[in-house]
Amino acid sequence: MSDIQIIESVLEQATTRRRWQRAWRALWLGLLIGGLVWFAALGTYKLFPVPPALLPMAGLLMAIFMMAGFLAGWWQKATLPETARWLDSRQQLQERLSTALELEASGRSSEWRRLVTADAARHAGQVDARRLLPYGLPKASRWTLLVLALSAGLGFVPEYRSKAYLQKQREAEVIRDTGRALAGLTRRSLERRPPVLEPTRRTLEAVAELGDKLGKVQLTRNEALRNLASATERLKEQVKDLAQNPSFKSLERAARNPGTSGAASSAELQKQIAALQKSLANQPSDTGALDQFKKDLQKVKEAAAGLPNESSAGSEAARNELSKALADLARRAQEMGLTLPSLEEAIAALSASRIDQLLRDLDVAAVDLEKIKALAEALGKLQLQWEKIGKDLAEQLEKGQAEIAASRLYKMAEQLRSGNLPQEQAQKLMDEVSRAIDPASKYGKVAEYLKQGLKQMQQGQRTAAAQSLAEAAKELERLLQELGDCQALLASLSALQRAQMCIGNCQGWGQCQGPPRVGQGGKPGRGVGTWADDNDWMIPEITERWDNAGLERPDMAPRGLTDRGSGQLADNLAPTKLKGQMNPGGPMPSTTLKGVSIKGLSKVDFKEIATAAQSEAQSAISQEQVPRAYQGAVRDYFDDLKE
Repeated sequence: MSDIQIIESVLEQATTRRRWQRAWRALWLGLLIGGLVWFAALGTYKLFPVPPALLPMAGLLMAIFMMAGFLAGWWQKATLPETARWLDSRQQLQERLSTALELEASGRSSEWRRLVTADAARHAGQVDARRLLPYGLPKASRWTLLVLALSAGLGFVPEYRSKAYLQKQREAEVIRDTGRALAGLTRRSLERRPPVLEPTRRTLEAVAELGDKLGKVQLTRNEALRNLASATERLKEQVKDLAQNPSFKSLERAARNPGTSGAASSAELQKQIAALQKSLANQPSDTGALDQFKKDLQKVKEAAAGLPNESSAGSEAARNELSKALADLARRAQEMGLTLPSLEEAIAALSASRIDQLLRDLDVAAVDLEKIKALAEALGKLQLQWEKIGKDLAEQLEKGQAEIAASRLYKMAEQLRSGNLPQEQAQKLMDEVSRAIDPASKYGKVAEYLKQGLKQMQQGQRTAAAQSLAEAAKELERLLQELGDCQALLASLSALQRAQMCIGNCQGWGQCQGPPRVGQGGKPGRGVGTWADDNDWMIPEITERWDNAGLERPDMAPRGLTDRGSGQLADNLAPTKLKGQMNPGGPMPSTTLKGVSIKGLSKVDFKEIATAAQSEAQSAISQEQVPRAYQGAVRDYFDDLKE
């Protein structure tokens, strides 16, 4: 290696090392600037309600400053003459390296050049670039670490947010949650049962779009409530227009009774009743008698479990009493027609003094009795449902059992098309259709089709009559589909009202269950103190005050304030459980309650007061005299009186 090559090699090493050091210092400088940016952004986020996206942006800027600093330091590459002059100055080489490079660049060949280059190469060999340019932390690193430490400490400081801002954030989250729930609920309804009527489909799609808007667009609480109120009013108007159809009332009333609205209910119920009757065979079906027999059997089991030992006094008398009780049970079972082989085996086990076997036989008898009782209860329920189903077309239409009536009409049409229908059977069909014309007047064009079919049957046009009856069945199916659309709109209306309550009360969708309804089986806002069914979809005509004077409830026994069973109120409401001294004859403060109206000296039981107050509260809620935001609290307060 020549002298000039030695010099250039040393200078190349020094140049590269200086370049890396500049990049290293610039990296820390960029990190310092980025740390200051991050610290400022974090402090701003802690003090002011800025968007959380500010922190990721600040972190990205810090990384960009670091990379930019490193690239800026690395980009500046020093030339060999610059490095030579730096080494001459640093090592005090009196310009030997720089002079050698200049002479080499001049291209002149002389003895002076050879001597200068040799001297420079000798001194260059003594230069150690690692010792002259060691790696270490620059001065900027101290400030950088300080800024990063302050940022880390600031991260543990909680954010300062005003109550107004937190409430606003809570409202925004509730609006988004409510919008997503409303959109999802509406779309599931559309997928599960697509509407038949085009206006209904457009309305439900508009509700779903409103839910998407609430879930995505940043709206204030007032704007969200305004949009929901507008959609609710439009939906109410559409529901009222559909609910004017008189047939919907009968159809909806029938839909409340389970097991009486399906087209195949009649045939299925007959099969189920026959199967249960076959399972029961000759066993009794009186559930009351079976329940009493079960209680007596339980008493005998307890007596058998408590039998004393044979050696103890009174054991013989106890066994005789148990034997008489078992014999009485066996006699009653025989009179009832109840077959319990285990009961006879228990009597035999008692005679043989096998108490363990006696207890096992009684357990088996109790299990058999429970099975018979369960079958009897199931049979009773099915028979009750069977009684509710109309036996002919007229009764089915009168009870609003449209699906069963449509199935019956299709069956009658098939009989007419068969061509081999006897005259006597045809006369029965005409009589059935004739009786069904009057109740069919509530179901659109069904009565017209029935009249047309009856006239055609009288004229002997059986094929045309079958077609008319089929059209009547299709008309019933159309009404059922429209009823389904109306119920879908009502479900959407209920969801909108629930959304209004959620946003108005600033509660999540799961916390807000919707407004209560009063009057089981009646219109919302009207009743006798019982909560209405959720499927009561008829919209009431809102008046200032409901009059329940003429309201009759045949499904519930009438009871006054003093004729309410003890089971309705908890035991801790009895006067004997109240703290303090009870003095029935002493004076009490004047009080006036609706339904009681007693002033001055009062001897009214606390149960009556609690019941009257609860009834009055339920009435106030049903008449919407209590704001919706407070209805839940009022209802919970008075419901707690039961506990």
